Amino acid sequence: PFVAKGESEKRMFYNAIGPVWNGNEVWLITAGGATFAAFPKTYAILFSSLYIALTLLLVALILRGICLEYRSKADSSAVRSLCDAGLFVASFLVALLIGVAFANLFRGLPLENGVYHGSFVGLLSPYGIAGGIFFIAIFLLHGSIWLAVKTGGNLQQKAWQTAGGLWIVVLILTVVFLAFSYFQTRLFANYFRYPLLFLVPIAAVIALLLCRMFMSRRQAWRAWFSSAGFIFACTFFTILGLFPAMIPSSIDPAHDITLDSAASSKLTLMVMLIVAAGFVPLALLYQIWAYRLFSRKLENLDLIY
Repeated sequence: PFVAKGESEKRMFYNAIGPVWNGNEVWLITAGGATFAAFPKTYAILFSSLYIALTLLLVALILRGICLEYRSKADSSAVRSLCDAGLFVASFLVALLIGVAFANLFRGLPLENGVYHGSFVGLLSPYGIAGGIFFIAIFLLHGSIWLAVKTGGNLQQKAWQTAGGLWIVVLILTVVFLAFSYFQTRLFANYFRYPLLFLVPIAAVIALLLCRMFMSRRQAWRAWFSSAGFIFACTFFTILGLFPAMIPSSIDPAHDITLDSAASSKLTLMVMLIVAAGFVPLALLYQIWAYRLFSRKLENLDLIY
């Protein structure tokens, strides 16, 4: 609602994400299914301890899909406005809830002998809220750059201006969240133990700086890939920081849920490896093909949403 004004620009916005939005949600479902098969204990603890948060996330994802798909079928401007508001609220909640959930995983859940001793309100700590705000800013930046990739003219200029302001916000929040994490989590322990791992956060910083450089040059695709690189580097930073824990315990590290304690049998993992080796590359190739197919800038004739 802060970038697209008027029906024409709003339709451009919807069509920029229309062909690819559901693919991202498929990966979320795949991640949940893979966790259930490979690490059932982790799945059980996550979905029981974060039940309310994950239920709200599911509702937000469903609402987001409804608003995206049904807006173009509505004849009433009031219904279209309702879909616009629903998409905004749902997307905001998705980013916030994912950020809060991951921030609590970084800090650790109150686990003792595999039993969760917390509440939903306990997830909304200052660190959890900070994680939610950080994720919202990252998603907004990435989405603004994608809008610049897909559109032209006045809407593209507004997307670039929005992305420029959001980049500064992301930079500030990155520093704040890292400082917060240093005092609230054990993420940095592995990095001080193995200094070579600091190459990962350095890569994240380089990707963020490259993103700014390409944005200033109005090189949309390169800026988008740099933003994606920043997200991937941040992801690996947290994975390496948590290792070998999958769910740290905030009560006592002895109660951490680790890779070894949560993993399925060797046979199950071997079968999953074989299946993943065959089908994940195919899924990735399909996604690459889909993005290439819809990579050109939108024109009025392309507006189906």
